[in-house]
Amino acid sequence: MAQEYGALNLSQGFPNFESDPALIALVSEAMNAGHNQYAPMPGDASLRQQIAKSIQQLHGKEYHWEHEITITSGATEALFVAFATTLEKGDEAIIFTPAYDSYAPSISLFGAKPVPVQLKAPLFQPDWNEVKEALTSRTKMIVINSPHNPTGMVFSKEDMELLQELAVTNDLLVVSDEVYEHIIFDENEHQSAARFEGLADRTFITASFGKTFHNTGWKIGYCAAPKQLMDAFRKIHQFTVFSVHHPTQNAFAAYLEHGERYATLGKFYQQKRDLLLQEIASSRFKSIPSAGTYYQLLDFSEITDESDINFAERLTKEHQIATIPTSVFNADGADFKLLRVCFAKTEETLKKAGSILRSI
Repeated sequence: MAQEYGALNLSQGFPNFESDPALIALVSEAMNAGHNQYAPMPGDASLRQQIAKSIQQLHGKEYHWEHEITITSGATEALFVAFATTLEKGDEAIIFTPAYDSYAPSISLFGAKPVPVQLKAPLFQPDWNEVKEALTSRTKMIVINSPHNPTGMVFSKEDMELLQELAVTNDLLVVSDEVYEHIIFDENEHQSAARFEGLADRTFITASFGKTFHNTGWKIGYCAAPKQLMDAFRKIHQFTVFSVHHPTQNAFAAYLEHGERYATLGKFYQQKRDLLLQEIASSRFKSIPSAGTYYQLLDFSEITDESDINFAERLTKEHQIATIPTSVFNADGADFKLLRVCFAKTEETLKKAGSILRSI
């Protein structure tokens, strides 16, 4: 619809600015150096070593680069393979809604049942009593996502400790979607599952270089998990994609030798979030600043009683700005009168968006 109506597109979650030229140059260098044949099935050794080093430095958890880290075709493949590896007909997997839209269909594909636990507006903090009530004898897995798409909520240390207690007590597997781990604001701290020993022992952690370094079209991510889980994961990964684009892996391995690459991302995106919030401060939209990700929720309840889907469609057609209605991510289409916008955009785009939103 954004294309059809010539609308400014704040809907899909990808940046409209280029990757670091240094990273693009490294990919070219890798191609010219001959890294153009299949990478090893688990991934380029030097890249996996860099990932293991990064996790150790950031979270204090040692993953063996050779046996416990696999490079994947984006985080979505990592998620898909984690579900394929572990879920069978009759199993249940708890997901928090609003949820990234690959979780439920991928879980269902293997005969398992996605069990939604709805997060509540406006803060969308998990209610662990509701999670306990959702547990049954068939529950095999809990899927979490922090920083959280689409709400921008961030799981606290206490949340992760409660999750760990539930998972250990009930012998559950966990999939921790951490694709926005470096995009976090206002002195918040990412609580990776890797930080919690009892949790890490039963968790597939999935991550995305595409989300982190503004190149979603490269489709490269990774999964970290204890060896017994990773051994099984690779049996599926091998016959899903076998291996991932080799020159890009080689380039990321060189790029990540500079640890500061991660350190500036939060500040970089917080400036964009703050610019968007400044631009809409005098509008009729209400907002609670996103704590992480590159998404911001906009509350339009004081503007119209329309459903979020109808309002999003009208904004696209009549005001030439495309957003995402959040009810599509919720259990039973719950409508909290919230739209999701992506602020991974240039300053020019964000100012133009602000002008449109203030006019409504």
